[in-house]
Amino acid sequence: MKYALPGLLCFNAGFVDTAGFVTLHGLFTAHVTGNLVTFAAAIAEGRMPSVSKIIAVPVFCVVVIAARLVSRWLVTRGYDDFRILMAAKLILLAHAALVAIQLGAPLAADTPNAIMMGMTLVSAMALQNALHRTHLTDAPPSTVMTGTITQLLLDATHVWKPHPGADHGQVRTRLRRFGLFLASFVAGCAVAAALYLLVGVWCFLVPPLVAVVEIYVLPPPAAPAGAGA
Repeated sequence: MKYALPGLLCFNAGFVDTAGFVTLHGLFTAHVTGNLVTFAAAIAEGRMPSVSKIIAVPVFCVVVIAARLVSRWLVTRGYDDFRILMAAKLILLAHAALVAIQLGAPLAADTPNAIMMGMTLVSAMALQNALHRTHLTDAPPSTVMTGTITQLLLDATHVWKPHPGADHGQVRTRLRRFGLFLASFVAGCAVAAALYLLVGVWCFLVPPLVAVVEIYVLPPPAAPAGAGA
């Protein structure tokens, strides 16, 4: 069960990024820095980037900072910040699904529903990234797989040609963990693509449902210092 939550986060990131990219005319909602590349590409081609791509990274930054501040505020008052902010992410994903289903796939990148839906998904993934970095520090990022693939290849090479003196058990354990996380992300991408073909924007109901399971598998909150003494 200890790998269940990171695996679910990776699945949701892959799903949201794929479904969002297809629906929102090339907007990266999870791998948000990808929008810097498409922004620069638009400029190089002599055209104006969409509003969503202009504001995606600033929105992401604001939400991460806000998540950190709110998390600290909750902790100082004895609340389970992890569970509360994961619930906030669930609400954002549910809102994006509602917008998609009620208004349909946006006809253009700069329509109000495209911007609203895009920034809601970006905010949800910003929350996920912030919580991942503060509460799951031993797991690789759930939205960017480049580092994970690199580590997998290095560890696979070690298993193939072991290095004397290395901790072989640790390498094999990490290989299994990172392989699970990469497979979860790829599965999210594949399921999003298949469901989008089958049911269109109704596929956006999947991320909030997965977010419910994420909250269910959250570890119990840490006991306050001195409890039970």
